[in-house]
Amino acid sequence: MAKLVLIRHGQSEWNLSNQFTGWVDVDLSEEGVKQAINAGKLIKKAGIQFDFAFTSVLTRAIKTLHYALEYSDQLWIPEVKSWRLNERHYGALQGHNKKKAAEKYGDEQVHIWRRSYDVLPPLLKADDEGSAVHDRRYANLDPHIIPGGENLKVTLERVMPFWEDEIAPKLLDGKNVIIAGHGNSLRALSKYIENISDEDIMNLEMATGEPVVYDFDDKLNVVSKTKLD
Repeated sequence: MAKLVLIRHGQSEWNLSNQFTGWVDVDLSEEGVKQAINAGKLIKKAGIQFDFAFTSVLTRAIKTLHYALEYSDQLWIPEVKSWRLNERHYGALQGHNKKKAAEKYGDEQVHIWRRSYDVLPPLLKADDEGSAVHDRRYANLDPHIIPGGENLKVTLERVMPFWEDEIAPKLLDGKNVIIAGHGNSLRALSKYIENISDEDIMNLEMATGEPVVYDFDDKLNVVSKTKLD
């Protein structure tokens, strides 16, 4: 029986300051480091041993993975980073304070942008200085596929090729996998794994630094889901 452990990165500096983060590369806060370390200790206590690790190309997720693996004595396992596991791109909202955005656009509109499945945020133009087109970590990508903003639906479409090509085959082979990712990229994966409806996915939250464990049968059906605490 294969195991998949999902960990949303620990609290980031912009989680702490209540800013829209998306693809902006911010670090973990001190509390976020503690959360990531604790995740590793919980994994060690549960006796879960991994064969492969995956994460995004954003610092807060990479560091969370490394802390979790270090404190579960598994820092040596093979690791792959992919932009496809990045957080949802919040478009022109990135960097803005969430409270001030609500004051400007209204609570309901900001809630729709944050939680709806298929409504896009205001888009960031490619020639904007904050566009990921100018970031070296995406230099090998076709500029046309670098988003200017995403909703959860688009995020799922972006994540799925990586799931199908890299992650699912390892689980089908009976390997244990850990993914350190982001609130929305992991919500997208959970939607697919659990077949959650477009309406119900709005209510799913991924807590920072809390490992979620899926057990799969040999057909990749979910046998159980547990949270480590």
